Amino acid sequence: MKISEIGGEFALINRVVRRECLDPAVVKGVGDDCAVIDARGGECLLVTTDMMCEEVHFSFRWQSFYQVGWKLMEANVSDIVAMGGTPRWAFLSLALTIDTSVEQVEDFYRGLYDSAARHGLTLIGGDTTHADRRALNLAVIGTAPRDLIRYRSGALPGDLVCVTGTLGKSEAGLRLLLAGKEGWSAGYTQPKCRLAAEGRAIARYARAMIDVSDGLASEIAHICEESGTGAVIKHDAIPLSPETTAAASAVGLDPHDFALYGGEDFELLFTISAEAIEDLRKEFSDFTVVGEIANEDQGVSIMKDGARRPIGRGYDHFK
Repeated sequence: MKISEIGGEFALINRVVRRECLDPAVVKGVGDDCAVIDARGGECLLVTTDMMCEEVHFSFRWQSFYQVGWKLMEANVSDIVAMGGTPRWAFLSLALTIDTSVEQVEDFYRGLYDSAARHGLTLIGGDTTHADRRALNLAVIGTAPRDLIRYRSGALPGDLVCVTGTLGKSEAGLRLLLAGKEGWSAGYTQPKCRLAAEGRAIARYARAMIDVSDGLASEIAHICEESGTGAVIKHDAIPLSPETTAAASAVGLDPHDFALYGGEDFELLFTISAEAIEDLRKEFSDFTVVGEIANEDQGVSIMKDGARRPIGRGYDHFK
């Protein structure tokens, strides 16, 4: 049986991974952006890991080794920030091809270290081996006060659904590169995730939070699945940058689809009560209300031209 036949990446995870854990130190295991481990004294450790493979997550046809190192770090830090945490330490494992040069590896590490400096974390270990294709894996550990951690499971009907920044910029850049067209592609080649201070500001008011790594459609579905709710997203409220809109026009596609079904924007999607939203704006204002959490029986839908339809899902490695 093929993985695609059972529903793809997340169906496979649900099929083979045991979510129950008898270790009392594990506050949260599988099912969120990070695992959460009790570190006592009201503090917790947040642990995440992410793998990037050549010609799947990156390509040296249009990315430098520096940009790949940068992107690997930003992708992992984004998970820590999405739970209200502060990134602290990282572990790197590399599978390199035999023809990879020392200079290329040094360039990769420069990108990795520059991103790490942006977030104030330290690389403290890892492993290196060889393979037929380059594969990169980073594990990041962060910290957070237990009462500040935000999970995917906290959304309530009536909450507003919000996203930081703009969406679709990574997919826009990738589409331009694939089409061989000129234009702004940095959203794909060298993305930036949100800073820990921004994530903490949101976490003080949000009920649920997740980072946007697989597209808005997938991320709101994850929140609804874990929270036992539905949601309505407003198509015309989705924030798009001028660069994303221009790229979509250049390749003849809808920029909203980039935001909904692309990925790797590394923005934050969160839910918040209407009463708390103005208090958040006093601390952090770079976000847009894009919808509302609904009852579970209403499903997850998108409102466009006055009509509601199922929202679909974003990127999946096995579909």
